[in-house]
Amino acid sequence: MHHYRQALMRMRQGESDRRIAEDKLMGRPRAASLRRLALERGWLEPGTALPDDAVLAADVEASKTARKRAAQGSSLEPHRALVTGWIAAGVEATAMHQKLARDHAFTGHYSSVRRFVRQLAGSVPRVTTVLDFAPGDTAQVDFGSGPVLIDGRTGESSKTWVFVMTLAWSRHQYAELVTDQSVETWLGCHRRSFEHFGTVPARVLIDNLKAAIVRACYHDPDVQRSYADCASDYGFVIAPCPVRDPQKKGIGWAPPSSPASSTSSATSSRCWRQRTSPTPTANSPPG
Repeated sequence: MHHYRQALMRMRQGESDRRIAEDKLMGRPRAASLRRLALERGWLEPGTALPDDAVLAADVEASKTARKRAAQGSSLEPHRALVTGWIAAGVEATAMHQKLARDHAFTGHYSSVRRFVRQLAGSVPRVTTVLDFAPGDTAQVDFGSGPVLIDGRTGESSKTWVFVMTLAWSRHQYAELVTDQSVETWLGCHRRSFEHFGTVPARVLIDNLKAAIVRACYHDPDVQRSYADCASDYGFVIAPCPVRDPQKKGIGWAPPSSPASSTSSATSSRCWRQRTSPTPTANSPPG
């Protein structure tokens, strides 16, 4: 406790926390904490005897414990149950802050809400819902990354994608390797998928890719005109996923290691077809 007593004596003489820190007696934060404790106890008053080492050590330790508890606490503790429910419901921290300020007289900053949410997030289980589909109700469609193809004659490389349509109930898939994600390719892959399955689902669930959606919107997305005409002709409903929420599709896909390892028979759960030429016309034989 010698350095604490020395610091208290120098504080009585009017020295600043900075000067005490410059002389390496203790750091400025510790000096500031000691000054606050000394002011509370009246130790800086002239003529007042300094406490003995045992009392000084006990008071300093108690002050440290109190500061730690204050740092661990949060102005959001009274709203813990409310915030926990919001986390489980997937409410964003910005919306929580606005709601707390508007309806619960919360005056803290957004950063406080964000820290509190991060602290609670680990203790709140992630809620999921099983998506259930009837036979023929829904097909889910997307492009995935394909392999890079090397031209054996020129050595040029070409990026590819894999168009995949998955029947939501049976999980049967049609997959086609393509070299672009144009509207023409998108529509042609749909046609060949329907021909492969021998039927058209009632709904096609999609992400908001540019070949299908011109402007993504949660309530009223703008559908690409040619795709809307395709849906009208085949009689299916286009069902875009909510914006920035692709997990609502619920069914993922994983292509096999090589297209050659799959079969295109009618009994296969996945059909592979490589297409590098333009989309066949309506009079072409089924793919």
